[in-house]
Amino acid sequence: MSELFDAVDALVASRSVLPPPAERKRLRAAHGLTIDEVATALKVRRATVSGWEAGKTEPRPPERDAYARLLDKLAELYPAPTTPAAPEQDTAVPEGSAGEPAPAPEAGTAAGAPVAEAAAVTATEKTQTGNTQTPASATAPVTPAPMAGPRPPRTTRPSTSVASHRPAARKAAPAATPAGGGDPRFANGPLAVVDVDDDGQVVAYCTGGLVLDVPAKSLPSLVEWTLREARLGAPRLSGSGKDADPLLVLTPSALERYGLPVALTDEERHAGRLPAEHRVIKQLVRTDWKLTKRGLGPWARIYRPATGSDRQCVQLCIPSWNALDPRSWGHAGQLPPADLARVLGVYAARVMTPRGSTAVTGLELMTALHPPTRASEPDATGKRHSEHNPGSLGKDPVDCAPCEAPDGHPLLADLPRFHVCGPAEKLFEEAYDWARPMTDDECTLRHLVGIDVNMAFAAGANGLVVGLGAPTHVKAPGFDAKLPGSWLVDLSHVDLSRVKTGKDKWADLDASLLPSPFTPSGERPQGPAWYATPTVAYAVELGYEVRPLEAYVRYENGRYLDGWYNRLRDAFLATMADLGVHADLSPADFLAAMDDYKSGDPELAIVVSAVKATVKGGLGKLRERPRGEGWKPGQPWRALARPTWRPDIRAAVISRTRINLHRKIVKHAAFTGQYPVAVLSDCVVYAADGPSPLDFLPYRDGKPLPGGFKLGINPGLVKWEGTQSVLWGEEVRERFNAPELNLARYIKDGQITDKDNGE
Repeated sequence: MSELFDAVDALVASRSVLPPPAERKRLRAAHGLTIDEVATALKVRRATVSGWEAGKTEPRPPERDAYARLLDKLAELYPAPTTPAAPEQDTAVPEGSAGEPAPAPEAGTAAGAPVAEAAAVTATEKTQTGNTQTPASATAPVTPAPMAGPRPPRTTRPSTSVASHRPAARKAAPAATPAGGGDPRFANGPLAVVDVDDDGQVVAYCTGGLVLDVPAKSLPSLVEWTLREARLGAPRLSGSGKDADPLLVLTPSALERYGLPVALTDEERHAGRLPAEHRVIKQLVRTDWKLTKRGLGPWARIYRPATGSDRQCVQLCIPSWNALDPRSWGHAGQLPPADLARVLGVYAARVMTPRGSTAVTGLELMTALHPPTRASEPDATGKRHSEHNPGSLGKDPVDCAPCEAPDGHPLLADLPRFHVCGPAEKLFEEAYDWARPMTDDECTLRHLVGIDVNMAFAAGANGLVVGLGAPTHVKAPGFDAKLPGSWLVDLSHVDLSRVKTGKDKWADLDASLLPSPFTPSGERPQGPAWYATPTVAYAVELGYEVRPLEAYVRYENGRYLDGWYNRLRDAFLATMADLGVHADLSPADFLAAMDDYKSGDPELAIVVSAVKATVKGGLGKLRERPRGEGWKPGQPWRALARPTWRPDIRAAVISRTRINLHRKIVKHAAFTGQYPVAVLSDCVVYAADGPSPLDFLPYRDGKPLPGGFKLGINPGLVKWEGTQSVLWGEEVRERFNAPELNLARYIKDGQITDKDNGE
């Protein structure tokens, strides 16, 4: 009988009812689970779970029953959001169809802001030691991105009684421009730009074209109104995270209305805040509001201590105090209020609500996607407690390895004052800055063409295994490419004149025309030096044996940056798609679309710039250096107290980014015999007969060289950076008597104001 019962159970399991693919993803995301965690629990591959969520495959017994059980429990915790106005949908509607319940916010998915084109490009970069790129199908079903419609009108708004203290009626919003993402707590979106209209009324421009009347007469009452009535904010990005605090952007007229200066004095700008005796700060103190240590500056947080889960915090952004750095945000600070609300709203929906500079936001995004703690399972009394969140960096900082410590770090306090650490003492993983003189053959060509890798550092983070805990010192270890860490090893024997380019396939190259993959300067290493795991793994990939002398390895590790990469990638691709640059364009069409994409919607072009700055700035914050604060070498500085101060993670990403680029350079050289003239970070310059990348990039029947450079918008693919003449390159090098001037730095516009100083 037991065999019959088992057969019946198996038959039932084979027909376990599963929700639609989009709901599977929503439930996983709502609980803060990664695909890797689900795959591990079900003892299947990561790609298998990804296929289930994409609707490409369906689970079979016995995994199907276990998967159904998991989803049932998650559905009890996170019921699907109801949308009464939407027509009833058939359960067979494909993922991404209109009317489908919106996924909960998680890595790569903003609440109310599903990202166009994102599903089609998940697999565009290789794994840690892989050699090829395999783009996902461009025909995968996707959902239209938010904020893609025309800009909201700025001139009219519904009139309401100022005394009513009620939000104004919603204006007609452009298509696909939701404000609150379906969460009634944040019905009016993540932020508002506060301004004073021509009638003297304070108004708040929200996302989606919504305008609210603001009754507040002082800054403390503005904060109270924001928390009690404005319904601003954004849902958490992870099940164990925190909801985003509302953001208020104050225009100059709003600053004057609330008693704040339109511009900071030189002394205040240097201090980064208003003095504590300013009357508005005194108003906040009298009403029991507090400011963080950075005070009332360009980015400020006004809060009261949280009681339980009730957070009372409002963020301020003041563009006229240089809150929106032009290097990241372009001319956003000069935009009219409604346009600024749109720009910041798109960024908030696709990345996260800004928490400061793009660098600060990039770092905060890592924590928002992987909160340090989570709620435990109920104990014997039914209570839950805070516990470590697996896959996160935790809530306590960890010391870096001595070789990973930057100059002035407390670990190096015993070194002589002017001691300069060499490569055998210090890990030095940085981006490329390399150039060489042109050959006689290259001088006969007409053009220098620069190509630039899209979101190169984000692509370097994709799938990268990084350390989560403290390093362990090991003597004479065997090298393990899957183990993140820093390795002291001699790579001077790696000869680029003969390298392995595939399984049992070798290529003979001209090593004098190639940069070394092991140093930022491109020079061949001399003796033992410290390297991150991706760099050493590449030496093995090229066909050479490595024998580390010692290492600092991290046995607790994981793909911490995957969610961060996915979200920023999706934000970039969705915004570029709104600008007319899609992932499925042919090479020629892609170049044409990129030629003038910014003019189609200059405001969305600002968002693209901000997303790129978020990538680089967030990685830079992983090794933030001391800034003022009376710091002296050998003393700790404030950033060291953060769990996210992790120079080893930054080094690993930069290492992998540089190796990704060198791998493409080698593939290209082995196939075409063409070598780069200059490399700067993620830009490579080649001499060519024609002015276009298509004049030297090998394409056969519309297909690129496998593992080489490919034109396209996906992270890791390349775009045209600029073209100058070979005569221009020779002339400027001769003018400055610098035969190795890095032409990649000036290839975009050809303007050179002074001799290259390497900065």
